[in-house]
Amino acid sequence: MHLLGLKSLVTVAVGASALLSTAAQCPDYTSFSQKPQGNPSSGPLALPFMRPDPACRTFNSTAVEKVIVDMKARLKDPDLARLFENTFPNTLDTTVKYFNKTENLAFIITGNISAQWLRDTANQFAHYHTLLSTDKDLATLVKAVINNEARYVSQYPYCGAFQPPPESGLAPSHNDWADGVTVNPPVNNQTVFECKYEIDSLCGFLKLSRSYYQATKDTSFLNDNWHAAVDQIFRVVREQSQSTFDDNFNFVSYYNWTGGNGALSPAVPNAGNGEPKLYTGLVGTHHRPSDDLSTFAFLVPANAMLSVELSHLANVLDSAKQAKNISQQARKYSLTIKKAIWDTTLVDNVFAYETNGFGGRYVMDDANVPSLLSLPYLGFLDKSHPAYVKTRKVLLSRNNPYYAAGKNFSGIGGPHVDAWHPWPMSQISAIFGTDDDQEILKSLYLVANHTHGLGLIHESISIYDAGYTRPWFAWANSYFAEMLLDLAQRKPHLIFKDGKPYVPGQ
Repeated sequence: MHLLGLKSLVTVAVGASALLSTAAQCPDYTSFSQKPQGNPSSGPLALPFMRPDPACRTFNSTAVEKVIVDMKARLKDPDLARLFENTFPNTLDTTVKYFNKTENLAFIITGNISAQWLRDTANQFAHYHTLLSTDKDLATLVKAVINNEARYVSQYPYCGAFQPPPESGLAPSHNDWADGVTVNPPVNNQTVFECKYEIDSLCGFLKLSRSYYQATKDTSFLNDNWHAAVDQIFRVVREQSQSTFDDNFNFVSYYNWTGGNGALSPAVPNAGNGEPKLYTGLVGTHHRPSDDLSTFAFLVPANAMLSVELSHLANVLDSAKQAKNISQQARKYSLTIKKAIWDTTLVDNVFAYETNGFGGRYVMDDANVPSLLSLPYLGFLDKSHPAYVKTRKVLLSRNNPYYAAGKNFSGIGGPHVDAWHPWPMSQISAIFGTDDDQEILKSLYLVANHTHGLGLIHESISIYDAGYTRPWFAWANSYFAEMLLDLAQRKPHLIFKDGKPYVPGQ
């Protein structure tokens, strides 16, 4: 069962007037997360308990609470137990801004930014998928998230972040970074929070959909909204696979985005279209998973994720005995993209992060998933594959321009913050990408030891003074908890008292 927290009860207008005064007593989590709260853990880090009061949680799941109890009983390090206790439920505790079962709609914020990102939401819920078959209310929430996102994608497939659905009664947020930005096709900022085209956002929608189906075998989410969204995803794939110029040098543009002229967002060359690209079989993107502009259009890890998720999409449709033509199309594109990655992005067994089809390649990595470091996590290849092993060595070294190491913290960052603020997310991806016990423990405790004494996973950490960005970043919290659950199955001897594997929901 679940109980909506007080703030969420207000948003669905159940007894709103009676609850307003009580809901006002619930602290804003952005402020709450910047100060140590409950009793400290018994380990050397003495990490605080950072969950809101049960009445202030935005969604409560008995299945999630059971996993927390199970993991706390097994984890041998009380500081890791406290981190799991804080991070595993963070999405449900703090980010379910609106949920209405009858309307089949839910609005999930990313943390301290009041908008729903397709990519973030998929990752915020990824670690709950094994519980969906046993917690029907949690499954209903996820289905409502999928339906809301399907409405967004079917209308604005090139956009990645959205405002609350009108049914919620929640006011749209103003995005200063969207002011003065020209987007084609045009968007309505009452629906769209930010229209940066990132192919991984569409992958996130597909991932959340197939994870739900894999866990529940429920086909009711495959409604008209969902099929319309999938049709629009294939439209984007077709359009963005094309070269910048056709055979007669007509300029081909289906989407462009540019700031400048006083806008906070930067101007983009070539009338907002970015660098030209030449057909390779890959799908172009305008922005990276970090929301930063791409240097070259063919973002390799995003294409790897797209190849994987299109294959899963085909499996879902075949299993549900629906849309055979779409299933066939998905398999065709999945194989085309996969072949193009292996044929056009690998040099000396090292993957490029971005390519353009003209021979240009950018060897680097960004912390945000999908990244090259996260290729095994994405399901694109095995962590033991020689190309991944060699690429990984490059990425976790000075040969990656966005790798940085200080006395206390190291990892991969990106231009979203700056070059000297690596992201804990990169160390989590590194754990998914190795079976070496010592490498795992080193990365695990780099993250655990650098929460600024707050017991939550932050966006980035300075290599100079351990300063951090984003106190409330639900995706990072979920990714950390997902990684601990992976170790609970794959490397239980590293983290558990009894060394026996554990799978939630089993």
